[in-house]
Amino acid sequence: MTLPEVLIALLLLGLFLPSVFAINSVCLRLVNATKESTAALQSVHDRCETLRNLAFTDLTSASHVQNLMVTAANASDFCKNATEIVTVSAYPVATGVSQFTRSPNGSVATNSVAASLGSTLVQVTISTSWSATFGGRARSEETTTIISNGTKK
Repeated sequence: MTLPEVLIALLLLGLFLPSVFAINSVCLRLVNATKESTAALQSVHDRCETLRNLAFTDLTSASHVQNLMVTAANASDFCKNATEIVTVSAYPVATGVSQFTRSPNGSVATNSVAASLGSTLVQVTISTSWSATFGGRARSEETTTIISNGTKK
């Protein structure tokens, strides 16, 4: 090999390796963003299942739901950085809304309490929001379900 061939090979190698490292860095940040989204979905699902397993009278009790929200939806590190909002309203016609917000530091605020949530059906909306590690964008996941006052089998 001649000196010009070696220099061209080093130049190509010098251009190739930094681009590989840059692509790897972006891929790692995307993997982290995917982990956050998955953790948010799991958090929303866990809170939904917890609320679905409550007795109907406990679900329609503002103090019971507020006390329940003091504990994070699950033990993941993600829950320490997310804000969770649970909204409970009568269904099909909402006459008021009970809304509770759990901040990342674990404090729970009662935003509003419905005068009556009825005795047969309620609509429950669980939302989790956080600031994404990748780009610092505001992200959120949400689900809504209808829960009836039925018997458990």
